[in-house]
Amino acid sequence: MIEARGLTKHYGSKTAVDDVTFSIKPGQVTGFLGPNGAGKSTSMRLMLGLDRPTSGTVTVNGARYADAAAPLSEVGALLDAKGVHPGRSARSHLRALAATHGIPDRRVSEVLEQTGLSAVANRRVGGFSLGMGQRLGIAAAMLGDPRILILDEPVNGLDPDGVLWVRQLLRHLASEGRTVLLSSHLMSEMAQTADHVIVLGRGRVVADAPIGEFIGGGRTSSVAVRSPQATKLASLLMSAQREGVTLEPRGDEGFTVRGLAAADIGAVAAAHQIVLHELSPQQASLEDAYLELTRGEVEYSTS
Repeated sequence: MIEARGLTKHYGSKTAVDDVTFSIKPGQVTGFLGPNGAGKSTSMRLMLGLDRPTSGTVTVNGARYADAAAPLSEVGALLDAKGVHPGRSARSHLRALAATHGIPDRRVSEVLEQTGLSAVANRRVGGFSLGMGQRLGIAAAMLGDPRILILDEPVNGLDPDGVLWVRQLLRHLASEGRTVLLSSHLMSEMAQTADHVIVLGRGRVVADAPIGEFIGGGRTSSVAVRSPQATKLASLLMSAQREGVTLEPRGDEGFTVRGLAAADIGAVAAAHQIVLHELSPQQASLEDAYLELTRGEVEYSTS
């Protein structure tokens, strides 16, 4: 488990993390979201002891990560896949890490196999593609068979097969009771991988909830409607003057309704013998929920 309590970090006059409190629990994948400049990277650096907090605490399994006797067995992290000497081979890079932590060579071979890098293990990292570099970074994170994984944009540069592999790997590791923290800007992938989300905005926690609750909470459902008599149906729905009902055009014969259930719309259409070509409830997406929540939290925006 990772626990932050009143975590704050100032860089001069800038507050990167502002009185942040959260718990990242084992047995699930926790998504770490937020706009650029929200404090995610700083928070992860504080978790790993790469920066010192101005105030507050962050602990890993009840202790500071810097005090861990076997750090790679406690936490495996991928923050920068490019942080590898380009002249080294993948195997030599992992062997050097293993040697400094008393990890046997057989574990190097295991993670190379697990990440699909066995065939290129003796190639210099400088010739690796972005996706291969990401796989090497994940291999390094898994080297100590850690109970906690912290991964920043692990699918960056991976092809669809690689993305699926990462998703399945993280789900498997969580099912083993490990703590998995995943930071990514890919909402579609996060929606398929995470069980829980923590969202930062301007250095503060703006959401901390199970992903289903986060997506559904406080958002108005919508229904897609298509009919050759769309104008008539829209007029009937609006004439009901129900509070909170809104309609948005969708092409010549369609519109989106918010504030009315599909059954209610269908009943109005049936009562007036209006033909329907489509009547489908629209499920809210993680991207919709995220954009709605963080609209006022971005550091940089276009007008």
